[in-house]
Amino acid sequence: MKKNFTLVLLALLFGLSLTACTTDTPANEPAEPTPANEEPNEVAAEPTEPADVDAEPMEATAVPEPTAVPTEEPAAEAPTTNLTDGCVENYDASVDYFPEKASVGHADGFTVAYFNNYKVITVAAPWLGAADSATYVLVQCGTPAPEGFDDAVTIEVPVTSFVSMSTTYLPYLDQFGVLDTLVGVDFGFYAYNPTVQEMLAAGELVELGSGTTVNVEAALELEPDVIMTSASGSADFDTHPKLEEVGLTVVLNADYLDITPLGRAEWGKFIATFYNKEAQAEALFNEVASEYEALVTLAADVTERPSVFANTPFEGTWYMPGGQSYTAQLFDVAGADYLWGDDESTSTLFLDFETVFDRAAEGDFWLNQGFVTTLADLEATDERFADFAAFQNGALYNYDLRSNEFGGNDFFESAAANPHWVLADLIKIFHPDLLPDHEFVYYRLVE
Repeated sequence: MKKNFTLVLLALLFGLSLTACTTDTPANEPAEPTPANEEPNEVAAEPTEPADVDAEPMEATAVPEPTAVPTEEPAAEAPTTNLTDGCVENYDASVDYFPEKASVGHADGFTVAYFNNYKVITVAAPWLGAADSATYVLVQCGTPAPEGFDDAVTIEVPVTSFVSMSTTYLPYLDQFGVLDTLVGVDFGFYAYNPTVQEMLAAGELVELGSGTTVNVEAALELEPDVIMTSASGSADFDTHPKLEEVGLTVVLNADYLDITPLGRAEWGKFIATFYNKEAQAEALFNEVASEYEALVTLAADVTERPSVFANTPFEGTWYMPGGQSYTAQLFDVAGADYLWGDDESTSTLFLDFETVFDRAAEGDFWLNQGFVTTLADLEATDERFADFAAFQNGALYNYDLRSNEFGGNDFFESAAANPHWVLADLIKIFHPDLLPDHEFVYYRLVE
């Protein structure tokens, strides 16, 4: 039952536009103060209001564009790359210590403003409906912290120890080559990454749990530079309040609130800022975006669009992705007609079996069944499932191709970072002639 409930939460979050995993009361002052006489080197796009957020986050303070030519000759030689290992030994206030910067063009949930020796990260809404933003001041180690950010969380970078309270952060740590800084996770059995499983088996990672029962003592013993988690705004489920109470440094990641595939994938840059790995994050994201957009173009002119619906009911409720949700957008650009595409919601629809059957009985494809291995397994849970045309025609696909013996499912781990792989799988399902040589990454035919 726990496994099924976990899946519903995961599928619900991924299918809505949301993919959360656990977690800090953000700073009450969302503005990005600009210290006197100091100008940022670069500012990412201003935050916009995340979908379905009731309270509008405060806008970040506007900052001027950088000057093309420095007014003073730096006393120290300016670096040409970010310092990703070690600290500044000879600080010079006139030197830009972040020559490699992140630009944010797809994600709505966070912004980055650069100054010579620190950067200001603003999470517009740390959870759905949050009234205030969260601000993090990342200071290059070996340099002084700026004044004027009393309500922000200040962190020296690059960080050297990291606790990941969501599997969705792990792919980025792996891509940036910093998995060796991982010292803790929430639950090890959620992880698919083979290296992470090896670290767990070797006793190199501590499992902290989550929510109000998080192991605070174990977290204190780790003394991590950062504990990254997500938040729901509910004291009954969030992890971050307990950790913050004892003075641990918690960062709230709201990637699940970005409902576009590229917007969610761009949160890798958010994680990269804590490691000064912006250059690598930019290159990786540009490659993902390029492949994703090429696939969108490939499927844009299909003349026949099969119909599709998703998920299965849990305890009498069918959690169907909203018509404008993350999942619905992927179905659309893959060349399929989502049967709830006329719905305006970006979140989840709570439907009964009869409502779904009335609309989807003749649907061409049925995706994302969850913990279902075979058609027989599905029918055994409810014999009415066999009445759907997609069942009778053998057109069911599940996202569990990459799963391990511990229960880890890579779809819930790396798919958000790699929407181009998800899209390629979907195009292969709906229009196999467009990608004849593609091998499935996440999906498989349920037989």
